[in-house]
Amino acid sequence: MAKKRDRIVNTQPFKADDDGSVASSRKRSKVPKTHQKEEKLIEARMSSKIMKEALAQQKEIEDEENVEKNPNIAAFTVAAAVNAGEEQRVREEDIDEFDGRFDQSDDYQEDINEEDEKLFESFFVKDASKQRTLADIISKKIKENDDSLAEEERPDPKLDPKVIKMYKGVAEIMREYTVGKIPKAFKAITSMERWEDVLYMTEPEKWSPNAVYQATRIFASNLNVKQVQRFYSYVLLPRVREDIRKNKRLHFALYQALKKSLFKPAAFNRGILFPLCKSGTCSLREAVILGSILEKCSIPMIHSCIALHSLAEMQYCGTTSYFIKVFLEKKYCMPYRVLDALVAHFMRFVDEIRVMPVIWHQSLLTFVQRYKNEILKEDKEHLQTLLQRQKHHLVTPEILRELKGSRNRGEKEDDSMLTNTPSVLTINNPIKEDRFDIPEVPMEED
Repeated sequence: MAKKRDRIVNTQPFKADDDGSVASSRKRSKVPKTHQKEEKLIEARMSSKIMKEALAQQKEIEDEENVEKNPNIAAFTVAAAVNAGEEQRVREEDIDEFDGRFDQSDDYQEDINEEDEKLFESFFVKDASKQRTLADIISKKIKENDDSLAEEERPDPKLDPKVIKMYKGVAEIMREYTVGKIPKAFKAITSMERWEDVLYMTEPEKWSPNAVYQATRIFASNLNVKQVQRFYSYVLLPRVREDIRKNKRLHFALYQALKKSLFKPAAFNRGILFPLCKSGTCSLREAVILGSILEKCSIPMIHSCIALHSLAEMQYCGTTSYFIKVFLEKKYCMPYRVLDALVAHFMRFVDEIRVMPVIWHQSLLTFVQRYKNEILKEDKEHLQTLLQRQKHHLVTPEILRELKGSRNRGEKEDDSMLTNTPSVLTINNPIKEDRFDIPEVPMEED
């Protein structure tokens, strides 16, 4: 019996050790993400794929602009039909799992300097057009076909009177919505052909912030990229900008809606990021809020490359440098075409007379720090010429130091362990000794 008791007692420490090993395994640090590891630049095939996708998206944007400018083409009569071979629609549960639940602590840190904000305003486009909303587009389309309507009147599209009555009731619910279920009639909009006309009947510009968040969840999960891009551009973006302009900060529910919109990054770029930068009136406050979302969320590499390439080529607005810096900080492997486009972007300011904001110098420093070994030798010489004209007393010396202490594109890294001096040559052959052949050691005499 004593031996059995000893066995029982002795088994307890081993059990405790097992529990400790399990607990210690839980405390281990997370494995770093793939894009944060040191990797070589992506191959030419992937680079070609990124550029083809960027050109295709740019062509779609140009086609949509041409359609809107041409009055003979009905842009909003029929939405894009869903083909039989198209992928199955994503359920709403999938978008809920996209970034998990939101906590009130998961908010942006507002750090806006008034002097910096005024400096950014000097880069605004003076003749920038007003941000268009879905109500502006639909109303203009209806008034073009009916001259009897007054300019300030909000017309109703030609729909079934029962449908109009039902969705005007939905508009009242969305205007006062705080929490709870969304009407089924609203969810049915995503399956309609003339979904934009029906959505216009719900008066999106008057929705509560919580209703905007719920609508973003529904549309991002059930519409295709081209359709949800229009929802982002004409409903979500104007509402976000209006809220920031009025309150000097963004309502938390609208902040949630922006994070949910990243569920489809291609639509996010073409519906929110690019229109905001192209408007020429993106304020520093708007850039900080949107940039905080880009920093926290994981964006696929191909969409980040497309975003960087497009931002580098579009007309410069002060906050463009802020978004470029955010994407560069993600440390993705960039194709050479994107890197060359970024070099050309910075070289556009070699003859700039205006004082460049600090964020411009910081974005250039980030670019050099991350990709200094993949820049051409002549491009480095051009950047040094640029830094002689555009200087910052703190940032410019760091950029020059990074450029001078780096290798050029195509050069191999020197191995510091291999030199021509024989004193540092490594001997790989083991030394053979004979334990019986021991030399005599002379002893000291007294």
